[in-house]
Amino acid sequence: MPALDRFSLPFFTLIIVLWISVPLSAQSILPNDMICGKWMSTQKNLAVQVYKSGSVFKAKIIWFNDTDDKTRPMSIRDDSLNPDEKLRHRLILGMEVLTGLIYQAETNSWEQGVIYDAKHGRYWDSAGYITKDGLLKVTGYWHFKWIGKTLTFKRM
Repeated sequence: MPALDRFSLPFFTLIIVLWISVPLSAQSILPNDMICGKWMSTQKNLAVQVYKSGSVFKAKIIWFNDTDDKTRPMSIRDDSLNPDEKLRHRLILGMEVLTGLIYQAETNSWEQGVIYDAKHGRYWDSAGYITKDGLLKVTGYWHFKWIGKTLTFKRM
């Protein structure tokens, strides 16, 4: 019987540690990393994946609605409107469209980014934040945030 007690104490200790650490690991996501993940636009026409690269956040296109032109499916659409001729043949699917976002703890937002609008071949300043409802709001703007357009995304 004493041999059983010797093995059961470490076993129960391990179970308790695992039981406590699983919820803690879910809560250990840092506020700045809350933006990371896959997001679908509320218009359901664009999906992006936001990820961290060093100390900045970036996003790439993982899906878009291509029903506007049945002759050019998503898998072959290129960045034909890019102002840089060298980039016009890159595929839109998988393209990095948001770069340089930096988390600002004071405002709980991501600022100083650059967003690329492949539909018009334009670059804009960008910023984003997550609402209390868990929606991601990303604004592309020209010099001032109130001169811009905001896209809303829901986590996938």
